[in-house]
Parts: sequence; C-alpha cells; structure tokens
Amino acid sequence: MLFNKVNILIAEGDPLFGKTVADFLRQYLFEVTICADGDDAWHHFMKKHFDLCLIDLWVPGKKDGLTLTRNIRKKNKDIPVILSSSNNSEFERITGLEAGADDFISKPYNLDILLNRIQVFLRRREKTSDTQSEPIMIGDFSFDYNNLILKNNKVQYQLTLKEANLMRYLCLNPNRLIKREDILTNIWGKDDYFLGRSMDVFMAKIRKYFREHEEVKLQTIHGIGYRFTFKYVA
Repeated sequence: MLFNKVNILIAEGDPLFGKTVADFLRQYLFEVTICADGDDAWHHFMKKHFDLCLIDLWVPGKKDGLTLTRNIRKKNKDIPVILSSSNNSEFERITGLEAGADDFISKPYNLDILLNRIQVFLRRREKTSDTQSEPIMIGDFSFDYNNLILKNNKVQYQLTLKEANLMRYLCLNPNRLIKREDILTNIWGKDDYFLGRSMDVFMAKIRKYFREHEEVKLQTIHGIGYRFTFKYVA
C-alpha cells in the first residue's frame, strides 16, 4: 500500500542505520526528514508538518529520545510516535509509552514490520479524520473521540490517538469479555507478545483516569483479556 504526501521525521543516532531506514521508506513515496540528534529533530518538528515520528530512545543531544517524545506530545497530541531502542528492556518500553509514545520497536527491526506498523497508524489517522460521532458518556465522564478529550466537571484529559482508539474500542464492547488478541488486531493491527506488553501499559493509563470512579471498571481477566463496565451517572 502506497501513501503519498506523508511526512515522517526520523531521529536516529546511528547514521548508517538511519539512512537504511530512510531509503527504505522513500521507496514507498514517504517524505523523510532524518536527524542525527534530538535537538535538530526538534528544530525540524517546529518548522514543518509531520505525520509520524520515529525516534531512537538514545539519540544524542540535549533532547534525548524521551525528552523529544515528551516535547512532541505536548505540542501535538495526535501525531503517532514510534520509539526504538536496541536494549529491548521492559523498563524502557514502559517509560517510553508513559512519555507519550504510541508504540515501541526493538532494534535492529525488520523494515517490513516497521512499514506495517506505520501503515496501521496512517490508516487509523484516516479513519479518525472521517469519523463523526457524539461524545460517549462513561460514568460522569464525556468521551469526545473526535477531539481526543475525556472530561467531567472536575478534570479534563487530552488523550493520545492510541488512547482514544483503545477507549473507543472498549466503549463499543461494554460489559463483556474482550480477548487480548481481538484488541491487538483491531487497535495495533497485529497480535504478538511485544505489542501485548504495550497494550497493557495503555490499559493501565486508562484505568488511572477512572481510579476514583467506582461506576467505571476496567477489569483484567488474566491470560484472556479485559472487561470494561460502566454506567451513565446523571
């Protein structure tokens, strides 16, 4: 599948690997800006529109991968951010997702797998831009999928696109057991172990939004999936 006029920002500390990734993506008509340090990547991000960011967790510069991700997320809540690292540690994965990344991929990664993940994000973006829906009431919260906002009369959360997609899927399947593989296939585009660990981090973030609201429960059914139950509170 080819995508035209899609701009990708790559922040990669390994020049040879970065060039390999950039050359591969350009074959699919992506416009690629590649930076060798986080400060340069931030400079380009502030000057140009990008549709997706691929960031090396250990990219050199004052702005390392985590700092760059946090800054990008503060500036743009919608843009997909994929973090990468050669260490493949659970701590790095969780820290990266908590910083605002939508996905985490271990280096060296298969370029076809990277392409697949990018395409999944772009398809999600297109569906989001075409979706028109009324806010969903979750307990005393209003979930505005189009604007990526979850709020009640006390707090307001600006969600990432991945969080909103996951929240919407849970809301469309209330009060029933949802299998892990179904969530992964529908939201991440693929069912595998590492994506499953990413999903668990996002589920934990969603659970935190409702931790003081007994009328909303996100239950983990160990080894099987999740059950999301809620009722409208006037």
